[in-house]
Amino acid sequence: MPTNPRRFLPLLPFFVVIPALAQQGAPDLSGCARIPDGALRLACYDRLAGADQSPARAASVASASASASTSAASVDREVEASLDLSPEKSRGFSLADHWELDQQHRRGIFNFRPHHANYLMVTRTAHPNDEPYRPFRKLADFNTDLSHNELVYQLSFKTKVAEGIASKPVDLWFGYTQNSFWQAGNRQASSPFRETNYQPELMLVTPLNFNLLGVHASFLNLGMVHQSNGQTSTLSRSWNRVYAQLGLERAGFTMVGRVWKRVNETASDDDNPDIVDYMGRGDLNVTYRSNGHDYSALLRRNFSTGRGAVQLSWAFPLAGHFKGYMQYFSGYGQSLIDYNYYQNVLGVGLLGTF
Repeated sequence: MPTNPRRFLPLLPFFVVIPALAQQGAPDLSGCARIPDGALRLACYDRLAGADQSPARAASVASASASASTSAASVDREVEASLDLSPEKSRGFSLADHWELDQQHRRGIFNFRPHHANYLMVTRTAHPNDEPYRPFRKLADFNTDLSHNELVYQLSFKTKVAEGIASKPVDLWFGYTQNSFWQAGNRQASSPFRETNYQPELMLVTPLNFNLLGVHASFLNLGMVHQSNGQTSTLSRSWNRVYAQLGLERAGFTMVGRVWKRVNETASDDDNPDIVDYMGRGDLNVTYRSNGHDYSALLRRNFSTGRGAVQLSWAFPLAGHFKGYMQYFSGYGQSLIDYNYYQNVLGVGLLGTF
């Protein structure tokens, strides 16, 4: 029986729309490329190529993708371990951590942390500085010389009091350092504290990120520091300074240099008008760290007078947060009362690494 073509005219729209919808639902190559999941992206390409899309095939693709992801993660962990990039293996000293120079190392404000070295040691000097104390010993009931041995400690901390000043990468720090020189074994003189120096300071610190002659510049610090011994009369010593400090790093080495300008006082208030002649106009602290050992050298010198000081120190692993510590000082200014007195001092003790 002949078929009348007009009977299929009402179905014509369906024959037009259905292929269009099918074409819209089937992705092209660019559509497959935009699929983020690896297994689904591969399945999309398989559909375009007419590959087998059975459940077994899909499961195989998903399994292969998961295996590849696991292998990639394993390789990443092995690379991280070999490069010591994990947080647990990156606890060595860095200026970025010491001064919280980037977002990774920031701890917020009013969190206390070490500033300079914190140590306790027994020292011996060849020639104690008796001169400043002689007028006072004549007034006492005894006339005992100073001991050659002392117990010396230094406590030093800092805390950030403001960060991101004026929406700039500039932080304000407060630091405090105290040195005490205790004649602990001098019982004839009632074991006095021969000298204590107090040193508060304010510091504006900003990060740097450039290389200088192959050395990485890490930070710039503009500071103001007061140092005094809290004494009166002829034993009083004090001075105020403003300074600029630059921090550099390279392969285990840190170099921190300062230049300072003394804030002048009136003649009647100045207990030590010639202190710059002995203490110089700056210092340089160089440290090399390797396998838990710290080797440091602190250098000061006034090139006009030829006076200054050298301090060498070595810290070595001991137990927990403590290291063994050895220090050798030669020159002027081990303490403020000794600013114009030359001496050689050897010390042995403990260094805290909190």
